[in-house]
Amino acid sequence: MNVHPYSIWLAGVFALLTLDSCFQVNGQDHLSHPVVITDTLPTRFGIGRLATAAEIARLDIDVRPDGKGLPAGQGNSTTGKQIFATKCAACHGTGGVGGPNGSLVTSTNPDRKRPEKTIGNYWPYATTVFDYIRRAMPFSQPGSLTNEEVYHLTAYLLQANGIIDEKAVINAQTLPRVVMPAQKLFVPDNRKGGPEIK
Repeated sequence: MNVHPYSIWLAGVFALLTLDSCFQVNGQDHLSHPVVITDTLPTRFGIGRLATAAEIARLDIDVRPDGKGLPAGQGNSTTGKQIFATKCAACHGTGGVGGPNGSLVTSTNPDRKRPEKTIGNYWPYATTVFDYIRRAMPFSQPGSLTNEEVYHLTAYLLQANGIIDEKAVINAQTLPRVVMPAQKLFVPDNRKGGPEIK
């Protein structure tokens, strides 16, 4: 017999509500409030609140592969190298090679039998390097970097991987034009016959 997971969840909630809503008077159980179970999901569960527009705006910062969503600002690798040494090297190693949380820059060390997956040899879009750094880094304080710092760090990592020139300046117009070496290795899933995901 197949049991829908919602049915199991609903049975558990019913049991908890029933236990929670009972109290005893002179040894007899009495319901403090009725419990109503329906076959449909409620539109609200009575917990939490609606997010404000400002709260949504703080989280709605995704940057697409085509660059849509990139903010104003710009960066260069020289400044990015200094920021990296201060805020990133402890986890990703000096110059982005090594470190306890893995390399970001492809190593030229001949002793490595198999290269690590890095920004230089595995990442498909330069714009999403920016997106990831802005959302998730540094590990101890995600989201604490300014847009300018993220542009500088992105420029440094692209330059350190030999993808852009040391004097290149990246911004919302130039970053989407950077073609990553691994981009051709990623192909869209265009299979048919099931739910299409775009």
